[in-house]
Amino acid sequence: MNTELIFLVEESPEGGYTAQALGQAIFTEADTYTDLKTQISDAVRCHFETNEMPTLVRLHFVKDEVLVI
Repeated sequence: MNTELIFLVEESPEGGYTAQALGQAIFTEADTYTDLKTQISDAVRCHFETNEMPTLVRLHFVKDEVLVI
């Protein structure tokens, strides 16, 4: 049983956010960060049986910025 599940969270070029679980086939998206957290919770509950549910879900937010000097 995994005790921790990590999601890679990124801003979508089209707007909103995407989240992909590392090591699991879970992907979701939403227009706001608050809605994304709800979508992630729902996706995790749907993906795992109760006895396999991770005890911790970590969101790793990646922001790609370019500085022009």
